[in-house]
Amino acid sequence: MVPHIVDRTCGIEQLDPLREKACAGLHGQVVEIGFGSGSSIGHYPSGVTEIVTVEPSDVAWRLSASRRSDSSVPVSRVGLDGARLPLADASVDTGLVTFSLCTIPDVAGALAELRRVLRPGGTIGFAEHGLSPDASVARWQHRLDGLQQRLFGGCHLTRDIPRLIESAGFTLDALEQSYLPGPALSRPWGYLSAGRAVAPE
Repeated sequence: MVPHIVDRTCGIEQLDPLREKACAGLHGQVVEIGFGSGSSIGHYPSGVTEIVTVEPSDVAWRLSASRRSDSSVPVSRVGLDGARLPLADASVDTGLVTFSLCTIPDVAGALAELRRVLRPGGTIGFAEHGLSPDASVARWQHRLDGLQQRLFGGCHLTRDIPRLIESAGFTLDALEQSYLPGPALSRPWGYLSAGRAVAPE
């Protein structure tokens, strides 16, 4: 059920501007971690020539079939685990991760792998939900985190996405953060970060 829920919740139009920000500047061969049902395909810029994906769910991969068939560039599935990419060192131009860093069990390992396979100075785009800087919201995120993980396939509410990216050795080049529009009760799930980070030269 989780891939179907993610397809509906993470494929909503309100998230399209964040996907646009995350995909801006992608070019050449792109590795996308946590491809899901392919909601980002329509936001890839014209400079992209190939998309290689990592997606652990066969159900999500099947859900992406129509989007993949409509893609103007080839899309292939090369692995199941973001922390173990079957790609050579410094072999891809750019990377993308959207609404996946919250769920990947070894998130530090996945970011380290992204850094390893990117060419020196390569960039990653990201759009994620995570830990709010507002103390009252963060308290609820910590209270709800265990239940969230049990109900939604290991999804965390309390991961500080920009800090995780920087801890992996990337430099934040662009970052926008805001709450998804909606009632205050939705804020534990709706603090969003989107931007770009650069791998070391």
